[in-house]
Amino acid sequence: MPPVVRFAPSPTGYIHIGNIRTALLNWCVGKRVGGQFILRYDDTDTARSRQEYADAIRQDLIWLGMVPDLELRQSDRLSLYDTTTARLRAAGRLYPCYETEEELDRRRALQKARGLPPVYDRAALKLTDMQKAALEAEGRRPHWRFLLNHRRVEWEDGVRGPAHIDTSSLSDPVLVRADGSYLYTLTSVIDDIDLGVTHIIRGEDHVTNTAVQIEIFEALGGRVPVFAHHNLLTTLSGEGLSKRTGALSIRSLREDGFEPMAVSSLALLTGTSEAVRPVASLEELAKLVDLSRISRAPARFDPAEIQVLNARLLHETPYAEVADRLVALGVGGGETFWQVVRSNIVKLAETKNWWDVVTGPVASDVEDTAFLSRAAAVLPPGPWDETTWSIWTDAVKAETGAKGKALFMPLRQALTGLDHGPELKGLLPLIGRERVLERLKREF
Repeated sequence: MPPVVRFAPSPTGYIHIGNIRTALLNWCVGKRVGGQFILRYDDTDTARSRQEYADAIRQDLIWLGMVPDLELRQSDRLSLYDTTTARLRAAGRLYPCYETEEELDRRRALQKARGLPPVYDRAALKLTDMQKAALEAEGRRPHWRFLLNHRRVEWEDGVRGPAHIDTSSLSDPVLVRADGSYLYTLTSVIDDIDLGVTHIIRGEDHVTNTAVQIEIFEALGGRVPVFAHHNLLTTLSGEGLSKRTGALSIRSLREDGFEPMAVSSLALLTGTSEAVRPVASLEELAKLVDLSRISRAPARFDPAEIQVLNARLLHETPYAEVADRLVALGVGGGETFWQVVRSNIVKLAETKNWWDVVTGPVASDVEDTAFLSRAAAVLPPGPWDETTWSIWTDAVKAETGAKGKALFMPLRQALTGLDHGPELKGLLPLIGRERVLERLKREF
């Protein structure tokens, strides 16, 4: 059967390039063989979830080309969670606990002092009905823990290979808070069963949840998906990324003018056996994904590399793919202009700067007006093409004796106002003879 994958962000901030790494891995594994890509907002944290963040997440995914096949919110599925939780309670897999957080902290501290692991001791299982009633009469409301089987849970991880966790080393996890709200550990499993998710691809920070969730899958009679835990993107100093800081958010990268495939290429290829390079499409990127070839080490990357990838991507982009965007920027010149300037830009918006150079006016500070006057005198007649620059500079060299930098730099500065830029053999015909004469003669 075609795979069913999901990306399940919490709408509590703007997602960053590390979050998109997870989304891309899921999209590539699912869509390259005709599977389904689900966007699920894990928004049961009502205190921090915001509609504006959910909207931004969808916009970011669509900008990157990952259009969801299905989109849903956990906040709309509470009745399903209620029904399923009742099943777990009836089966004796969820049990009520009345300890306060302070009491649990003291108990953990005591266990550590005795050299014992700070694992919940299941004291609540020993409470009688009368004791429970007395605690509730005091105003306490129970939180509900899942009764683990305390066994070795094994799975074949798509990235890490054979993996296992002994759940006897874990505390029975709280799945329902005292206020009745649900934790991700439970709702995620319920959704994955209900939606038929076949592959769960997520960051390695979720590895410790996997054994617990496998036991929940089994307790609910659901098919256990394939799990794969990839390495996380970090800064060069090894710091993790956070939605709270807004570091390298997709929203900010988009607003800064980066190309979606430059962002996707960096996010996905960093920390794999593939060389980090600009890839032209998600379909091509999907062909490069091999979960088993993702490194186990943290994927450290240099944010400045986005600039390099963006430039390389644009340098290889055909005119047809940017034509409408150039028009929207107010850039003319068609394909000829694009071919001339694309190797001199890092972001597409910079083409407007070069179009302004072509159409003028430009300012320069060339002091040798006599040289410019003699250059203007030997300016070739039209029409002009890519050979005109060579013909003209040969004539200027013969007329003035200038050569090398002394020949080319004053002409470049007078014509463009800059000491760098696209090759003038391509730029000169776009500027045109009339504007060239104006720029040469205004100096004297």
